[in-house]
Amino acid sequence: MNARIELLRHIGGREVKYIHIRIHGRDISGTLDEVLPLLDFPDADFRKVDAGTIWYTDGTWSDREEYDGDEWWEHRVCPEIPDHN
Repeated sequence: MNARIELLRHIGGREVKYIHIRIHGRDISGTLDEVLPLLDFPDADFRKVDAGTIWYTDGTWSDREEYDGDEWWEHRVCPEIPDHN
């Protein structure tokens, strides 16, 4: 799968505020419109991402995760602070 398509599928309907990806020692940062044209390459190359974060306008974010050679985007939500009163 194309890296651009993978990113768009992960984002879905969420509104992106900013993206930073480090791939092959190169930093790619900016808005979704600025970053998308730079990601038009096969997924096999995308699997060499050193790091990646997507910040959304709703306060959530996604990080690029890796385990045993597999890589994926993981959407994260800050947990609520428990009310112990």
